[in-house]
Amino acid sequence: MKAFIVDSTHKTLDSKTYIQIFGRLDNGQSFLSMSEFTPYFFIEESDLKKLSPILTKFKTEKTNLTTFQNKKVIKISSDNQSDMSKLVTAIHKKKINTYEADIKPHIRFLIDNDILGPIDITGEYISSEKVDRLYHNPTIKSISKKDFKPSLKVLSIDIETDKKFNNLYCIGLYSKDYKKNFIISKQKIPDAISCKDELEVLTKFKEEIAKIDPDIITGWNVIEFDLNFLKKKFAEHKIAFDIGRTNENASIRITSGFFRASSASVPGRQVLDGLSLVKDPFIKEAPSIKHAKFDSYTLEDVSQSILGDGKLLKGSGRHNEITTLYETERHDELCKYNLQDCKLVYDILKKTNMIDLAIERSTLTGMPLDRITASIAAFDSLYIREARKRGLVSPTTVFSNTEERLKGGYVMESTPGIFHNVLVLDFKSLYPSIIKTFNIDPASYLEKKEKDSIESPNNAYFKNQDGILPEIIERLHQEREKAKKEKRELSSYAIKIIMNSFWGVLASPNCRYFNFKMASAITGFARFIIQLTAKKIEEMGYKVIYSDTDSVFVDTDLGKEKANKLGEEIQSYINKFYDDYVKKNYNRKSYLELEFEKQYLAFLMPPLRQKTGEEEKGSKKRYAGLLEKSGKEHLEIVGLEAIRGDWTEAAKEFQRELLNKLFHKEEFIQFIKDYVKNLRDGKMDENLVYKKSIRKNLAQYTKTTPPHVKAARKLDKLESNIIKYYMTTEGPEPIQKHIHKIDYDHYIEKQIKPIANTILFFFHKKFDDIIANSTQTKLF
Repeated sequence: MKAFIVDSTHKTLDSKTYIQIFGRLDNGQSFLSMSEFTPYFFIEESDLKKLSPILTKFKTEKTNLTTFQNKKVIKISSDNQSDMSKLVTAIHKKKINTYEADIKPHIRFLIDNDILGPIDITGEYISSEKVDRLYHNPTIKSISKKDFKPSLKVLSIDIETDKKFNNLYCIGLYSKDYKKNFIISKQKIPDAISCKDELEVLTKFKEEIAKIDPDIITGWNVIEFDLNFLKKKFAEHKIAFDIGRTNENASIRITSGFFRASSASVPGRQVLDGLSLVKDPFIKEAPSIKHAKFDSYTLEDVSQSILGDGKLLKGSGRHNEITTLYETERHDELCKYNLQDCKLVYDILKKTNMIDLAIERSTLTGMPLDRITASIAAFDSLYIREARKRGLVSPTTVFSNTEERLKGGYVMESTPGIFHNVLVLDFKSLYPSIIKTFNIDPASYLEKKEKDSIESPNNAYFKNQDGILPEIIERLHQEREKAKKEKRELSSYAIKIIMNSFWGVLASPNCRYFNFKMASAITGFARFIIQLTAKKIEEMGYKVIYSDTDSVFVDTDLGKEKANKLGEEIQSYINKFYDDYVKKNYNRKSYLELEFEKQYLAFLMPPLRQKTGEEEKGSKKRYAGLLEKSGKEHLEIVGLEAIRGDWTEAAKEFQRELLNKLFHKEEFIQFIKDYVKNLRDGKMDENLVYKKSIRKNLAQYTKTTPPHVKAARKLDKLESNIIKYYMTTEGPEPIQKHIHKIDYDHYIEKQIKPIANTILFFFHKKFDDIIANSTQTKLF
């Protein structure tokens, strides 16, 4: 029967190791399989004699496998994982290398059977209290994700307590076609089960979880607040906190620090915190969510932005309102409020396809749903299984630090100015393309130069063959191209995330394959390629005014149609050049692909704020341009104040309007004067609010105290990590306790003036002179 793995782990029973796999069958039933497994790892054959005294109770077996350095290895195994762990420690104390000794048995089982997520499971089974089917030593085979798309049960939970977080009022549950509340009450309430006390609420809540049998539990800050609170309440009432698919208690790991992700382990289920998902940098760029804008990560802000709906009680005083609702016995209103919070989280995940994206990433890498962002582990999962197919074993992870720092991609010193018809050409997936083109691969790395080997700009050497990592990337690339053709946007994005993570993994000292020279080879080739590309374009007679890691910006001033034609010509010329260059110099196929991405009808590259000697240099990763899309003009801004979260809306609006006037050659001196006057007259107060994140506990700010921290310390309680404040004549004040007069001079000097001078520089004028001088000056 087809199935999807939701969770996996291993257990030692009667000195034997068992692999536990939990999941959902295609008939909708849940299952648990128990498979006997013999854990193992490898040592080099040459080390066997040295270790023979401590290997007496372990099985040793010759293999046809080798290390990346072509050394033969011996397989060491035992039924008991605990004994194996002790053995590994003893071997490492002798300064002898092991291979794949850190791989946990259940991960090893999945890798050995080439399982990524979807499976076919057959065998005898019995019914069980916690799952619909319990298999013992079934036959489990990997199947393609195309053959089975799982339909997982998602349950959103939320609790309400008194304002001191001592007493539990109710627990809300929400899922597809389902909503229910468990509340301490004597009233008869729609969609609610009234209970006499906390004990009954907790007991019935646990029974309901078992009845619903969800694969995924979610909520907003559900681990650090809801589940952590419930764990303590279960312990207080001496009830087992076994809300998973076994009789083991769920465990909660609260990470020290105000903003680090905590984790929850509920056997057989996954806990995916809606807040953590929304904050994940890769998910934030997903097609379904990247256009959503919210001031903070509160449930209210995010749900309003994504759903156009929000909480029934709002603001910092809602905890008092919750207490009032309960104490005045308006329990039906409290239940509605509670269930609405559950629904909002469920609907956010559904509308943004976050669960589908998580499943997609899981089936591509073999990682469990709660670890899809663990890029090193995902890389291991893919690479180890491919290495084994080639008869290779991987090194055991050894955590280390390196004092050397990798040099990143090349960023050119830009030419400041106002330009027209600027072409932007960039290399598609530059780092993955470099890995494929030059075979940058852990198993292909050479300690020294050999005949026909590939030499990188930083003098790292690789076998001239089709390596493991290039093959993985090529396979993912083909899958992505197919997903694009079939318009499977989610699949395409998931693959992009995984491919782009590979360089970061190889550059991490915590990766089992980390090698400083190998990681530097990728960035070394990237710098070489982008500089060579700029040189070849300039040989064509056109000026490159900026380049940034994988892009080049070409000044043409040819007019829109001619510039577009030139962009296509440059694209063809450079790609043909690299086809020939790579073939001639490396005897390999080039996967480097330069693409004419867009044309800026008008473009601003601002100067640096400070001069270096007498020469004014352009800034890096900061520019703005005017694009035309579908016949409409669109202002695109990169790195400038208008898109930065720590600048006020007044400053952002000022910069956007100023750029529009500049690009359309409209006079803007009077606009600057009028804007400053309106600001001073108090007409923009609502747009003068600063928003800044608190990134650690307030008490930890000791060396310096930034304005937003000063404002935060004036609040009775932090409701969010985003602090909104005004700068007043008496210093920063949170908007909740704004008392003194707004310091308009501060906003003009620190927000408006720097933005204005960025553009006035090109007209040899200064903001202070313009504000002091009332005479209109013609600029165009």
